[in-house]
Amino acid sequence: MESAQGARGVALSLWGLLLCNVLQDLVSAAPAQASPEMPFSVGQFWHITDLHLDPSYHVTINRTQVCASSKGVNASSPGMFGDFMCDSPYKLILSALKYMKDSGQQASFMIWTGDSPPHVPAKEISTKVVIDIIGNMTSTIRSFFPDLQVFPALGNHDYWPQDQLPASVSEVYSAVADFWKPWLTDEAVSTLRKGGFYTQIVQPSITSPPLRIISLNTVLYYSPNDATRNITDPANQLEWLENILDLAQQNKEKVYVIGHVPVGYLPFVRNTTALREYYNERLIEIFRRHSSVIAGQFFGHTHRDSIMILLDKKGKAVNSLFVAPAVTPVKSVWQVDSNNPGVRLYQYDALSYSVLDLWQFYLNLTEANLKNESDWKLEYIMTKAYGIEDLKPESLHEMVIQLSVPHSKLFPKYYNNYFVSYDGNMFCEDHCRVNQLCAIQYLDLTSYTDCIGKEDKSQYE
Repeated sequence: MESAQGARGVALSLWGLLLCNVLQDLVSAAPAQASPEMPFSVGQFWHITDLHLDPSYHVTINRTQVCASSKGVNASSPGMFGDFMCDSPYKLILSALKYMKDSGQQASFMIWTGDSPPHVPAKEISTKVVIDIIGNMTSTIRSFFPDLQVFPALGNHDYWPQDQLPASVSEVYSAVADFWKPWLTDEAVSTLRKGGFYTQIVQPSITSPPLRIISLNTVLYYSPNDATRNITDPANQLEWLENILDLAQQNKEKVYVIGHVPVGYLPFVRNTTALREYYNERLIEIFRRHSSVIAGQFFGHTHRDSIMILLDKKGKAVNSLFVAPAVTPVKSVWQVDSNNPGVRLYQYDALSYSVLDLWQFYLNLTEANLKNESDWKLEYIMTKAYGIEDLKPESLHEMVIQLSVPHSKLFPKYYNNYFVSYDGNMFCEDHCRVNQLCAIQYLDLTSYTDCIGKEDKSQYE
Protein backbone atom coordinates (compact mmCIF):
# COMPACT_ATOMS: atom_id res chain seq x y z
CA MET A 1 0.00 0.00 0.00
CA GLU A 2 1.41 3.39 -0.90
CA SER A 3 1.86 5.70 2.08
CA ALA A 4 -0.09 8.70 0.76
CA GLN A 5 -2.90 6.50 -0.45
CA GLY A 6 -3.00 4.68 2.88
CA ALA A 7 -3.14 7.90 4.88
CA ARG A 8 -5.92 9.26 2.67
CA GLY A 9 -7.84 5.98 3.00
CA VAL A 10 -7.68 6.03 6.76
CA ALA A 11 -8.54 9.74 6.94
CA LEU A 12 -11.47 9.50 4.50
CA SER A 13 -12.91 6.44 6.23
CA LEU A 14 -12.52 8.21 9.55
CA TRP A 15 -14.38 11.29 8.39
CA GLY A 16 -17.19 9.01 7.27
CA LEU A 17 -17.40 7.78 10.83
CA LEU A 18 -17.23 11.23 12.36
CA LEU A 19 -20.17 12.38 10.24
CA CYS A 20 -22.37 9.40 10.99
CA ASN A 21 -24.86 9.33 13.81
CA VAL A 22 -23.66 6.74 16.33
CA LEU A 23 -27.13 5.67 17.30
CA GLN A 24 -28.09 4.90 13.68
CA ASP A 25 -25.26 2.39 13.48
CA LEU A 26 -26.19 0.28 16.49
CA VAL A 27 -26.19 -3.48 16.12
CA SER A 28 -28.17 -6.03 18.06
CA ALA A 29 -26.54 -7.31 21.22
CA ALA A 30 -28.20 -9.54 23.76
CA PRO A 31 -28.34 -8.22 27.34
CA ALA A 32 -26.22 -9.91 29.98
CA GLN A 33 -27.48 -13.43 30.56
CA ALA A 34 -25.98 -13.56 34.03
CA SER A 35 -25.91 -10.47 36.19
CA PRO A 36 -24.13 -9.80 39.45
CA GLU A 37 -26.42 -9.69 42.45
CA MET A 38 -25.29 -6.61 44.28
CA PRO A 39 -25.66 -6.08 48.01
CA PHE A 40 -26.00 -2.50 49.24
CA SER A 41 -22.35 -2.46 50.39
CA VAL A 42 -20.99 -3.42 46.96
CA GLY A 43 -20.26 -1.06 44.07
CA GLN A 44 -19.37 -1.75 40.42
CA PHE A 45 -17.35 -0.18 37.63
CA TRP A 46 -16.64 -1.01 33.99
CA HIS A 47 -13.21 -1.42 32.41
CA ILE A 48 -12.62 -1.16 28.66
CA THR A 49 -9.25 -1.03 26.97
CA ASP A 50 -7.43 -1.24 23.63
CA LEU A 51 -10.35 -0.40 21.35
CA HIS A 52 -7.96 0.15 18.39
CA LEU A 53 -10.52 1.40 15.90
CA ASP A 54 -9.51 0.68 12.30
CA PRO A 55 -11.63 3.06 10.16
CA SER A 56 -10.45 1.35 6.97
CA TYR A 57 -12.04 -2.03 7.86
CA HIS A 58 -14.43 -3.34 5.23
CA VAL A 59 -15.23 -6.82 3.96
CA THR A 60 -14.00 -7.27 0.40
CA ILE A 61 -12.99 -10.15 -1.90
CA ASN A 62 -9.35 -9.05 -1.81
CA ARG A 63 -8.25 -10.27 1.63
CA THR A 64 -5.15 -8.04 1.61
CA GLN A 65 -7.37 -4.94 1.42
CA VAL A 66 -9.79 -5.68 4.28
CA CYS A 67 -7.98 -3.46 6.78
CA ALA A 68 -4.91 -1.26 7.01
CA SER A 69 -3.98 -2.91 10.32
CA SER A 70 -3.23 -6.27 8.66
CA LYS A 71 -0.35 -4.46 6.90
CA GLY A 72 -1.02 -6.22 3.60
CA VAL A 73 -1.42 -9.72 5.09
CA ASN A 74 -4.52 -11.69 4.14
CA ALA A 75 -7.40 -11.33 6.58
CA SER A 76 -8.23 -14.78 7.92
CA SER A 77 -12.04 -14.85 7.92
CA PRO A 78 -13.42 -11.31 7.82
CA GLY A 79 -17.00 -10.61 8.82
CA MET A 80 -19.25 -7.87 10.13
CA PHE A 81 -17.54 -7.73 13.53
CA GLY A 82 -13.94 -8.02 12.43
CA ASP A 83 -11.11 -10.43 11.80
CA PHE A 84 -8.23 -11.78 13.89
CA MET A 85 -5.71 -10.13 11.55
CA CYS A 86 -7.40 -6.74 11.89
CA ASP A 87 -8.10 -4.11 14.49
CA SER A 88 -11.67 -3.29 15.51
CA PRO A 89 -14.28 -2.24 12.96
CA TYR A 90 -16.60 0.42 14.33
CA LYS A 91 -19.45 -2.11 14.55
CA LEU A 92 -17.46 -4.24 16.99
CA ILE A 93 -16.87 -1.29 19.33
CA LEU A 94 -20.53 -0.27 19.07
CA SER A 95 -21.62 -3.82 19.90
CA ALA A 96 -19.41 -3.89 23.02
CA LEU A 97 -20.73 -0.57 24.32
CA LYS A 98 -24.34 -1.47 23.52
CA TYR A 99 -23.98 -4.76 25.36
CA MET A 100 -22.60 -2.94 28.41
CA LYS A 101 -25.45 -0.43 28.30
CA ASP A 102 -28.16 -3.05 27.78
CA SER A 103 -26.83 -5.28 30.55
CA GLY A 104 -28.55 -2.97 33.02
CA GLN A 105 -25.61 -3.01 35.42
CA GLN A 106 -25.48 -0.14 37.90
CA ALA A 107 -21.90 1.06 37.52
CA SER A 108 -20.52 4.00 39.51
CA PHE A 109 -17.93 4.86 36.86
CA MET A 110 -15.84 3.46 34.02
CA ILE A 111 -12.10 3.23 33.46
CA TRP A 112 -10.76 3.33 29.90
CA THR A 113 -7.09 2.43 29.72
CA GLY A 114 -6.05 3.67 26.32
CA ASP A 115 -5.14 2.81 22.72
CA SER A 116 -7.83 4.05 20.35
CA PRO A 117 -5.95 4.24 16.98
CA PRO A 118 -5.09 1.14 14.91
CA HIS A 119 -1.81 -0.76 14.50
CA VAL A 120 -0.75 0.76 11.18
CA PRO A 121 2.65 1.95 9.90
CA ALA A 122 3.54 5.51 10.94
CA LYS A 123 3.39 6.71 7.32
CA GLU A 124 -0.29 5.73 7.11
CA ILE A 125 -1.44 7.82 10.05
CA SER A 126 -0.81 11.32 11.47
CA THR A 127 -1.28 13.42 14.59
CA LYS A 128 -4.56 14.69 13.14
CA VAL A 129 -5.90 11.17 12.53
CA VAL A 130 -4.86 10.06 16.04
CA ILE A 131 -6.64 13.03 17.59
CA ASP A 132 -9.74 12.49 15.43
CA ILE A 133 -9.97 8.82 16.41
CA ILE A 134 -9.58 9.54 20.14
CA GLY A 135 -12.24 12.22 19.78
CA ASN A 136 -14.54 9.83 17.94
CA MET A 137 -14.12 7.13 20.60
CA THR A 138 -14.71 9.68 23.37
CA SER A 139 -17.97 10.91 21.81
CA THR A 140 -19.07 7.32 21.12
CA ILE A 141 -18.59 6.31 24.76
CA ARG A 142 -20.41 9.45 25.93
CA SER A 143 -23.33 8.74 23.59
CA PHE A 144 -23.89 5.37 25.25
CA PHE A 145 -23.14 6.51 28.80
CA PRO A 146 -24.06 10.23 28.94
CA ASP A 147 -24.34 10.27 32.74
CA LEU A 148 -21.45 7.98 33.66
CA GLN A 149 -18.13 9.38 34.82
CA VAL A 150 -15.25 7.95 32.78
CA PHE A 151 -11.59 7.97 33.80
CA PRO A 152 -9.33 7.51 30.76
CA ALA A 153 -5.59 6.85 30.50
CA LEU A 154 -3.35 7.38 27.49
CA GLY A 155 -1.93 4.42 25.56
CA ASN A 156 1.18 4.09 23.42
CA HIS A 157 -0.89 4.24 20.20
CA ASP A 158 -2.63 7.44 21.33
CA TYR A 159 0.17 9.47 19.78
CA TRP A 160 2.01 9.98 16.52
CA PRO A 161 4.56 8.61 16.01
CA GLN A 162 3.31 5.80 18.22
CA ASP A 163 5.04 5.18 21.58
CA GLN A 164 6.76 8.59 21.59
CA LEU A 165 4.65 10.38 24.20
CA PRO A 166 6.71 13.38 25.37
CA ALA A 167 7.59 14.66 28.84
CA SER A 168 6.10 18.08 28.09
CA VAL A 169 3.06 19.74 26.50
CA SER A 170 1.93 18.41 23.13
CA GLU A 171 -0.89 18.72 20.64
CA VAL A 172 -2.28 15.33 21.69
CA TYR A 173 -2.22 16.12 25.42
CA SER A 174 -4.03 19.37 24.73
CA ALA A 175 -6.64 17.67 22.53
CA VAL A 176 -7.46 14.88 24.99
CA ALA A 177 -7.66 17.41 27.83
CA ASP A 178 -10.40 19.15 25.84
CA PHE A 179 -12.13 15.86 24.90
CA TRP A 180 -12.15 14.56 28.47
CA LYS A 181 -12.96 17.84 30.21
CA PRO A 182 -16.63 16.85 30.84
CA TRP A 183 -15.40 13.95 33.00
CA LEU A 184 -12.59 15.68 34.87
CA THR A 185 -11.91 18.54 37.28
CA ASP A 186 -9.99 21.63 36.22
CA GLU A 187 -6.94 20.44 38.20
CA ALA A 188 -7.02 17.04 36.47
CA VAL A 189 -7.35 18.71 33.05
CA SER A 190 -4.37 20.92 33.87
CA THR A 191 -1.92 18.07 34.63
CA LEU A 192 -3.33 16.05 31.72
CA ARG A 193 -2.54 18.93 29.40
CA LYS A 194 1.05 19.17 30.70
CA GLY A 195 2.08 15.53 30.92
CA GLY A 196 -0.76 13.15 30.09
CA PHE A 197 -1.59 12.15 33.69
CA TYR A 198 -3.97 13.31 36.45
CA THR A 199 -5.65 12.48 39.74
CA GLN A 200 -9.27 12.98 40.73
CA ILE A 201 -11.55 12.20 43.65
CA VAL A 202 -14.76 10.30 42.95
CA GLN A 203 -17.50 9.57 45.46
CA PRO A 204 -19.56 6.73 43.97
CA SER A 205 -22.46 7.19 46.41
CA ILE A 206 -23.47 9.45 49.28
CA THR A 207 -22.72 6.64 51.73
CA SER A 208 -19.28 5.80 50.29
CA PRO A 209 -16.05 7.48 51.36
CA PRO A 210 -14.14 9.31 48.63
CA LEU A 211 -11.96 7.28 46.26
CA ARG A 212 -8.92 8.76 44.54
CA ILE A 213 -8.23 7.76 40.94
CA ILE A 214 -4.63 8.18 39.78
CA SER A 215 -4.33 7.94 35.99
CA LEU A 216 -0.66 7.45 35.13
CA ASN A 217 0.96 8.08 31.79
CA THR A 218 3.00 4.86 31.92
CA VAL A 219 3.93 5.31 28.25
CA LEU A 220 6.52 7.81 29.50
CA TYR A 221 8.34 4.73 30.83
CA TYR A 222 7.63 2.41 27.89
CA SER A 223 10.73 0.70 26.48
CA PRO A 224 10.30 1.92 22.85
CA ASN A 225 9.73 5.56 23.91
CA ASP A 226 12.87 7.37 22.71
CA ALA A 227 11.41 10.75 23.71
CA THR A 228 12.04 9.97 27.39
CA ARG A 229 15.27 7.98 27.10
CA ASN A 230 17.82 8.93 29.79
CA ILE A 231 15.35 11.19 31.64
CA THR A 232 15.31 10.29 35.35
CA ASP A 233 11.73 11.44 35.98
CA PRO A 234 9.86 12.32 32.76
CA ALA A 235 7.36 15.15 33.34
CA ASN A 236 8.16 14.79 37.08
CA GLN A 237 5.42 12.18 37.20
CA LEU A 238 7.20 9.95 39.75
CA GLU A 239 7.65 12.85 42.18
CA TRP A 240 4.04 13.88 41.58
CA LEU A 241 2.85 10.29 42.18
CA GLU A 242 4.66 10.06 45.52
CA ASN A 243 3.23 13.41 46.61
CA ILE A 244 -0.31 12.35 45.68
CA LEU A 245 0.05 9.02 47.51
CA ASP A 246 1.42 10.85 50.57
CA LEU A 247 -1.61 13.14 50.41
CA ALA A 248 -3.94 10.15 50.16
CA GLN A 249 -2.27 8.62 53.22
CA GLN A 250 -2.73 11.84 55.21
CA ASN A 251 -6.38 12.15 54.15
CA LYS A 252 -7.08 8.44 54.83
CA GLU A 253 -8.16 7.97 51.19
CA LYS A 254 -8.12 4.78 49.16
CA VAL A 255 -6.60 4.86 45.68
CA TYR A 256 -7.13 3.08 42.36
CA VAL A 257 -4.12 3.36 40.05
CA ILE A 258 -4.93 3.09 36.35
CA GLY A 259 -2.62 3.15 33.35
CA HIS A 260 -2.05 1.61 29.95
CA VAL A 261 1.30 -0.19 30.03
CA PRO A 262 1.48 -2.38 33.15
CA VAL A 263 4.31 -2.68 35.62
CA GLY A 264 6.04 -6.03 36.11
CA TYR A 265 7.25 -8.68 33.70
CA LEU A 266 5.49 -9.77 30.54
CA PRO A 267 3.95 -13.24 30.96
CA PHE A 268 4.52 -14.34 27.35
CA VAL A 269 8.26 -13.70 27.07
CA ARG A 270 11.07 -14.27 29.55
CA ASN A 271 13.05 -11.58 31.41
CA THR A 272 11.23 -8.66 29.78
CA THR A 273 9.46 -5.75 31.43
CA ALA A 274 7.04 -3.67 29.37
CA LEU A 275 8.45 -0.55 31.03
CA ARG A 276 12.15 0.25 31.08
CA GLU A 277 13.69 -1.68 33.95
CA TYR A 278 14.78 1.45 35.84
CA TYR A 279 11.25 2.89 35.85
CA ASN A 280 9.72 -0.46 36.72
CA GLU A 281 11.95 -0.75 39.79
CA ARG A 282 11.07 2.81 40.84
CA LEU A 283 7.34 2.21 40.49
CA ILE A 284 7.44 -1.10 42.37
CA GLU A 285 9.31 0.62 45.19
CA ILE A 286 6.71 3.43 45.32
CA PHE A 287 3.77 1.02 45.18
CA ARG A 288 5.21 -1.13 47.97
CA ARG A 289 5.76 1.88 50.19
CA HIS A 290 2.20 3.09 49.67
CA SER A 291 0.45 -0.29 49.40
CA SER A 292 -1.79 0.43 52.40
CA VAL A 293 -3.65 3.17 50.50
CA ILE A 294 -3.68 1.51 47.05
CA ALA A 295 -6.80 -0.67 46.82
CA GLY A 296 -6.28 -1.84 43.23
CA GLN A 297 -4.28 -1.32 40.04
CA PHE A 298 -5.74 -1.65 36.55
CA PHE A 299 -3.97 -1.78 33.18
CA GLY A 300 -4.37 -2.80 29.51
CA HIS A 301 -1.84 -2.91 26.64
CA THR A 302 -1.05 -6.64 26.40
CA HIS A 303 -4.50 -7.46 24.90
CA ARG A 304 -4.58 -10.48 27.24
CA ASP A 305 -6.34 -11.26 30.51
CA SER A 306 -3.94 -11.61 33.43
CA ILE A 307 -3.36 -10.77 37.06
CA MET A 308 -0.34 -9.80 39.12
CA ILE A 309 0.27 -9.70 42.85
CA LEU A 310 2.60 -7.18 44.42
CA LEU A 311 4.54 -8.82 47.25
CA ASP A 312 6.45 -6.86 49.85
CA LYS A 313 10.09 -7.70 50.52
CA LYS A 314 9.04 -10.35 53.05
CA GLY A 315 6.84 -12.10 50.50
CA LYS A 316 3.48 -10.88 51.84
CA ALA A 317 0.83 -10.06 49.23
CA VAL A 318 0.04 -6.34 49.52
CA ASN A 319 -1.59 -5.30 46.20
CA SER A 320 -3.84 -6.78 43.51
CA LEU A 321 -3.14 -5.80 39.89
CA PHE A 322 -5.39 -6.58 36.92
CA VAL A 323 -4.62 -6.49 33.19
CA ALA A 324 -7.85 -6.45 31.19
CA PRO A 325 -8.10 -7.97 27.71
CA ALA A 326 -8.61 -5.86 24.60
CA VAL A 327 -11.71 -5.13 22.57
CA THR A 328 -9.59 -5.49 19.42
CA PRO A 329 -9.02 -9.10 18.28
CA VAL A 330 -5.93 -8.27 16.19
CA LYS A 331 -2.84 -10.44 16.15
CA SER A 332 0.42 -10.19 14.27
CA VAL A 333 1.16 -12.57 11.44
CA TRP A 334 3.85 -14.28 13.55
CA GLN A 335 1.50 -14.90 16.47
CA VAL A 336 -0.26 -18.24 16.67
CA ASP A 337 -2.85 -17.11 19.20
CA SER A 338 -5.09 -14.08 19.54
CA ASN A 339 -7.91 -13.01 21.85
CA ASN A 340 -11.63 -12.72 21.49
CA PRO A 341 -12.93 -9.20 22.23
CA GLY A 342 -13.60 -8.58 25.92
CA VAL A 343 -15.05 -6.04 28.36
CA ARG A 344 -15.04 -6.24 32.14
CA LEU A 345 -17.13 -5.34 35.19
CA TYR A 346 -15.52 -5.13 38.64
CA GLN A 347 -17.24 -5.33 42.01
CA TYR A 348 -15.75 -3.53 44.99
CA ASP A 349 -16.42 -3.05 48.68
CA ALA A 350 -18.17 0.32 48.90
CA LEU A 351 -16.36 1.22 52.15
CA SER A 352 -12.80 -0.11 51.73
CA TYR A 353 -12.69 -0.19 47.90
CA SER A 354 -11.13 -3.65 48.02
CA VAL A 355 -11.82 -5.49 44.76
CA LEU A 356 -14.31 -8.27 45.48
CA ASP A 357 -14.91 -9.85 42.08
CA LEU A 358 -14.81 -9.36 38.34
CA TRP A 359 -17.19 -10.42 35.62
CA GLN A 360 -15.43 -10.96 32.30
CA PHE A 361 -17.63 -10.70 29.20
CA TYR A 362 -16.56 -11.64 25.68
CA LEU A 363 -17.65 -12.01 22.09
CA ASN A 364 -16.89 -15.25 20.22
CA LEU A 365 -15.79 -13.44 17.08
CA THR A 366 -15.98 -16.47 14.80
CA GLU A 367 -19.57 -17.21 15.84
CA ALA A 368 -20.60 -13.55 15.66
CA ASN A 369 -19.38 -13.27 12.07
CA LEU A 370 -21.11 -16.51 11.06
CA LYS A 371 -24.44 -15.36 12.54
CA ASN A 372 -24.04 -11.65 11.71
CA GLU A 373 -25.07 -11.07 15.32
CA SER A 374 -23.01 -9.90 18.29
CA ASP A 375 -23.91 -12.36 21.02
CA TRP A 376 -21.74 -11.11 23.92
CA LYS A 377 -21.62 -13.54 26.84
CA LEU A 378 -20.30 -13.95 30.35
CA GLU A 379 -16.98 -15.78 30.09
CA TYR A 380 -16.31 -16.25 33.80
CA ILE A 381 -16.76 -14.84 37.29
CA MET A 382 -13.35 -14.81 38.91
CA THR A 383 -14.23 -15.96 42.44
CA LYS A 384 -16.30 -18.86 41.10
CA ALA A 385 -13.81 -19.83 38.39
CA TYR A 386 -10.91 -20.12 40.83
CA GLY A 387 -12.68 -20.94 44.10
CA ILE A 388 -11.57 -17.86 46.03
CA GLU A 389 -13.46 -15.58 48.42
CA ASP A 390 -12.61 -12.21 46.84
CA LEU A 391 -9.87 -10.51 44.81
CA LYS A 392 -7.92 -9.04 47.72
CA PRO A 393 -4.15 -9.65 47.56
CA GLU A 394 -4.27 -12.55 50.05
CA SER A 395 -6.99 -14.33 48.07
CA LEU A 396 -5.18 -13.88 44.75
CA HIS A 397 -2.04 -15.26 46.41
CA GLU A 398 -4.00 -18.38 47.43
CA MET A 399 -5.21 -18.70 43.85
CA VAL A 400 -1.67 -18.51 42.48
CA ILE A 401 -0.54 -21.21 44.89
CA GLN A 402 -3.24 -23.43 43.39
CA LEU A 403 -2.16 -22.50 39.86
CA SER A 404 1.42 -23.43 40.76
CA VAL A 405 0.88 -26.99 42.00
CA PRO A 406 2.05 -29.73 39.60
CA HIS A 407 -0.72 -30.82 37.20
CA SER A 408 -2.97 -28.00 38.45
CA LYS A 409 -6.47 -28.23 37.01
CA LEU A 410 -6.90 -24.48 37.47
CA PHE A 411 -3.90 -23.46 35.39
CA PRO A 412 -5.33 -24.59 32.00
CA LYS A 413 -8.48 -22.61 32.86
CA TYR A 414 -6.39 -19.53 33.64
CA TYR A 415 -4.47 -19.94 30.38
CA ASN A 416 -7.69 -20.28 28.37
CA ASN A 417 -9.03 -17.12 30.02
CA TYR A 418 -5.71 -15.41 29.27
CA PHE A 419 -6.64 -15.58 25.55
CA VAL A 420 -10.34 -14.80 26.20
CA SER A 421 -11.42 -18.30 25.13
CA TYR A 422 -9.80 -17.88 21.72
CA ASP A 423 -9.06 -21.59 21.32
CA GLY A 424 -9.80 -24.24 23.95
CA ASN A 425 -7.01 -26.50 22.69
CA MET A 426 -4.07 -24.31 23.69
CA PHE A 427 -1.35 -25.77 25.87
CA CYS A 428 1.18 -24.06 28.11
CA GLU A 429 4.01 -26.47 28.91
CA ASP A 430 6.97 -26.08 31.27
CA HIS A 431 8.78 -23.04 29.82
CA CYS A 432 5.52 -21.19 29.12
CA ARG A 433 4.13 -22.06 32.56
CA VAL A 434 7.23 -20.75 34.34
CA ASN A 435 6.95 -17.47 32.41
CA GLN A 436 3.33 -17.05 33.44
CA LEU A 437 3.69 -17.98 37.11
CA CYS A 438 6.82 -15.91 37.74
CA ALA A 439 5.27 -12.86 36.02
CA ILE A 440 2.14 -13.12 38.18
CA GLN A 441 4.01 -13.17 41.49
CA TYR A 442 7.27 -11.30 41.06
CA LEU A 443 7.28 -7.76 39.71
CA ASP A 444 10.81 -6.59 40.53
CA LEU A 445 14.13 -7.73 39.03
CA THR A 446 15.57 -9.60 42.03
CA SER A 447 12.50 -11.67 42.91
CA TYR A 448 11.62 -12.38 39.27
CA THR A 449 15.16 -13.53 38.44
CA ASP A 450 15.16 -15.79 41.52
CA CYS A 451 11.82 -17.29 40.47
CA ILE A 452 12.98 -18.06 36.94
CA GLY A 453 16.19 -19.61 38.26
CA LYS A 454 14.42 -21.80 40.84
CA GLU A 455 11.73 -22.98 38.45
CA ASP A 456 14.22 -23.84 35.72
CA LYS A 457 16.42 -25.70 38.20
CA SER A 458 13.47 -27.71 39.54
CA GLN A 459 12.61 -28.91 36.05
CA TYR A 460 16.03 -30.52 35.65
CA GLU A 461 16.22 -32.15 39.08
